[in-house]
Amino acid sequence: MSINRRDFIKTIGIAGVTLTVGNELLAAPKKEEKEIEFSGILIDTTLCIGCRTCEHVCAETNGLPDTSDEETGSNRQPTEKQLCVINTFNVDGNEIFVKKQCMHCNQPACATGCLTKAMKKTDEGPVIWTANKCMGCRFCMINCPFDIPKFEYHSPNPKIQKCKMCFERLKEGKKPACVENCPAEAAIFGKRRDLIEIAKARIYAEPDKYYHHIYGENEVGGTGVLYLASVPFEKLGFKTNLGATPYPEYSKEFLYAVPVIFTVLPALLLGMHSASKSENNKIEKEESYE
Repeated sequence: MSINRRDFIKTIGIAGVTLTVGNELLAAPKKEEKEIEFSGILIDTTLCIGCRTCEHVCAETNGLPDTSDEETGSNRQPTEKQLCVINTFNVDGNEIFVKKQCMHCNQPACATGCLTKAMKKTDEGPVIWTANKCMGCRFCMINCPFDIPKFEYHSPNPKIQKCKMCFERLKEGKKPACVENCPAEAAIFGKRRDLIEIAKARIYAEPDKYYHHIYGENEVGGTGVLYLASVPFEKLGFKTNLGATPYPEYSKEFLYAVPVIFTVLPALLLGMHSASKSENNKIEKEESYE
């Protein structure tokens, strides 16, 4: 595929604008925005009975195949067809069930790495993906510390699939489907700040029942999905070496050190993307007249 002179100049122009914006950011760091109170989900693994109702209603709500009858295990991962999964762990003779899904980070690395803002953190809390903005670079998959976003490699019209915390339902004043339908009330939906207080109260009220840590309170700067457990989280397959620093902070430090990479290169990629779309549309129109 060739790019004509006009489209190439347009590409360079986009690069120049982005470079200017990048220089402005380097010269005057943006002021911190007003704190937003996100909503989230608290999952108490001591209450989960492993019924996998959440898997069933998630598939039904999102128009995906129901796989809740598949054999469970301790290393199941969300896929492009399963936005949440239940894993089973045997710890000291006890069976513990753990739901795995997108963590909806407070400062999501997937959104920071998205050149077109197709992946973004909403003011309500969920991290969502917008199809018509995506250029298919899959940087969101590479950046995610929890390995959650999945690409539909075998689809003719591929999408990035991940839990979006039933964002459409939230806008209608409803709870996420998995929370609303949990028969054991192992999942609670609410303001993140309130969920942390509930989790702390449970630990304080029954200190022998709970491991004294709320997973997601501080991990990678905090997440919208929080967990309680009766055992250390590393025994339940959680990553416990992520630290408390939001992943985008690491990117920011690198941006200030090597600004050209994150100003010129993304602009060139975006320009090439726009130019190629323009060229493809032109070819399609010409072919339609033949």
